[in-house]
Amino acid sequence: MNARVVSVQVGVSRPLTVGGRRVLSAIGKTPVQGAVPVGPLGLDGDEQADPSVHGGLSKAVYAYPVEHLPDWQRWRREAGVCLFDDALPFGFVGENLSTEGLLEGEVWIGDQWALGDLLLRVTAPREPCYKFNAVTGLRDAGRRMVEGRCCGWYLSVVRPGTVQAGAAITVQPGPRAMSIAEAFLAKRFKHMR
Repeated sequence: MNARVVSVQVGVSRPLTVGGRRVLSAIGKTPVQGAVPVGPLGLDGDEQADPSVHGGLSKAVYAYPVEHLPDWQRWRREAGVCLFDDALPFGFVGENLSTEGLLEGEVWIGDQWALGDLLLRVTAPREPCYKFNAVTGLRDAGRRMVEGRCCGWYLSVVRPGTVQAGAAITVQPGPRAMSIAEAFLAKRFKHMR
């Protein structure tokens, strides 16, 4: 398995208009160049507007597979919300790390990722929220994320270090009791009951 970080993004909290009201959000992430320091609470220069759902020690870093971006582009095109057919930018779903080579069914809670001097641990799937729907331009983005099993995942910082685009991801297997895909579906099913 050749997994790697394709791009690294950070963002700050800014007002976002959702359904006619303004809320604070840091979902807008933009790529940065070079090595970015990563501490216990995430990447330097990155913020989370609502630490009750994003951020903190167990959700310090959000990773998302670039393999899903063509699906989001197609869904947006079919819904008539994308004006151009350009590829979606890295950071489109609010991820810190745009990754390649690992999908939700191959990522396990408790696995550790070594990226040079940085060591991360996979902790949980990302769950969609109303801000995600607004940013994608799709009212049913959350449903599409569930049906496509394309949620991405959170990581905690085991050992601080730096990360940069092009970094190889060396997976150190954990207990392998539950994949991100299984955890995501279990959470979504629980919320639907």
